[in-house]
Amino acid sequence: MARPRRIVLVRHGESVGNLDDTVYEREPDHALRLTERGLAQAQETGERLRSLFGGERVSVYVSPYRRTHDTLRAFRLDPALVRVREEPRLREQDWGNWQDRDDVRLQKTYRDAYGHFFYRFAQGESGADVYDRVGAFLESLHRSFDAPDHPPNVLLVTHGLTMRLFCMRWFHWTVAEFESLANPDNGETRVLELETGGHYRLDRPFERWCTPRSYGATG
Repeated sequence: MARPRRIVLVRHGESVGNLDDTVYEREPDHALRLTERGLAQAQETGERLRSLFGGERVSVYVSPYRRTHDTLRAFRLDPALVRVREEPRLREQDWGNWQDRDDVRLQKTYRDAYGHFFYRFAQGESGADVYDRVGAFLESLHRSFDAPDHPPNVLLVTHGLTMRLFCMRWFHWTVAEFESLANPDNGETRVLELETGGHYRLDRPFERWCTPRSYGATG
């Protein structure tokens, strides 16, 4: 198995939904565009990624949402060096189709009290649901490493919650640990770097907004 030297996770640039949550009442989540600031964030991230990858090949997986595709396009990666695949399992947490702002705000309050991992939005998903599909994607990703010509870099262009759950699944973090972590900012990256011995190290931690509180010894 030819494991990649690095796996890079990127959150999309700022979208119109990040700026104004009333837009969800008029447009579907998957169709939301980047703001001008979001485009600038993606372009700045692209500069760093091009420097990081150099002339190496990259296997890219992108969420099917408009804002993630727009973010990837703004990276301006060399088409001769990248292989791009749209990956629906990396999409944002489903919060239902047409969202009532006041109802979503109320449900977010319930989620904060109930727990981000277990609370399921009405007609949508829980964090646990997203964890399951991210786990299924990881199985596919690991199988892709068997290819003798697999690129030395993997890039996932996705969403904040999905990034946290990917790392939770990869590093076997507990639910309590996940609950303590904050989303990365728009355009932020996290890099899993391969070390001697075959293990991966996260280049920097996610910020914590509280201290983990576990029910058992695994915490």
